[in-house]
Amino acid sequence: MTENTHNTSDVLIIGGGAAGLSAAQMLGRSRRSVVVVDGGEPRNAPAEGVHGFLTRDGLSPAELLNIGRAEAEHYGVRMVQGEVVAAEGGVTEGFSLTLADGRLVRGRRLLVTTGLVDELPDVAGLRERWGKDVLHCPFCHGWEVQDQAIGILGNGPWSVHQALLFRQWSSNLTLFLNNKTRPADVELEQLAARGIKVVEGAVESLRVEQDTLRGVALAGGAEVAVDAVVVGPQVRVRLDAFTGLGLKASPHPMGVGDYLETDPDGATAVPGVWAAGNVTDIRAQVLASAAAGAWTAVVINNDLMAEELNRDVAAYRESLSIAP
Repeated sequence: MTENTHNTSDVLIIGGGAAGLSAAQMLGRSRRSVVVVDGGEPRNAPAEGVHGFLTRDGLSPAELLNIGRAEAEHYGVRMVQGEVVAAEGGVTEGFSLTLADGRLVRGRRLLVTTGLVDELPDVAGLRERWGKDVLHCPFCHGWEVQDQAIGILGNGPWSVHQALLFRQWSSNLTLFLNNKTRPADVELEQLAARGIKVVEGAVESLRVEQDTLRGVALAGGAEVAVDAVVVGPQVRVRLDAFTGLGLKASPHPMGVGDYLETDPDGATAVPGVWAAGNVTDIRAQVLASAAAGAWTAVVINNDLMAEELNRDVAAYRESLSIAP
């Protein structure tokens, strides 16, 4: 394994989700010293199961992470529970992370896999049902609500697209405009053609009985029965701890929040810092995030290898120049 100097690891990974753990496993198999720092707040924790992940379909998010941590630790990866509150340094001197409890961890390279935070509309009951019968992705959860009465909660222009997309899983759909979605004439025609009902007015709350969603309550007292609600949240990246390094979020071109820009291999604008998973690709499902983490790990390993090669070639040349 690559030698550590003053407890400095080859790679520090911030975020122990699918992207971070996949990268850690790949780097561990490459005989790199790796530390994964994780705050224990995975984005998909409320979901009952992970879907669309070959061989892991239906597995709980917690169990998937348990398996991933065990596999990474098998290759010598060290897991550190904690929240990163500050980061400093660079490629030349190395990077240092300060944790909330004052601990410091150091590494030669950084991989940010901190993911996203979902910001939901201010509707009573929505957050409590998130990941249960309040959903956002048909490819993740559409199968589980097929042929049910599904309400699409308007939260911007993308809500029309969500309604048209979920029509593939159910013919009983209602789009609640919620004073936030204004379909164009052509979109209203599309919704009508697909048999999707459109309801005006603000949504006030969700009606839940015996831990089961029963309906959507509108301001003014009207209620529409539904079995599931779909909402497209705004997403925010977790980058507050890295402002000292110069990492900053950019508005996403889809208008759904922000993200961290990288090149195709995950390199950020800060030398020595890479990113993978939802923090840079808001569309990535668990399988795609894991794949991105694995590839970015390869890129980071090759970057370290090039640095080590240059160092050794320089030392070799110096040894020849002073040979008797």
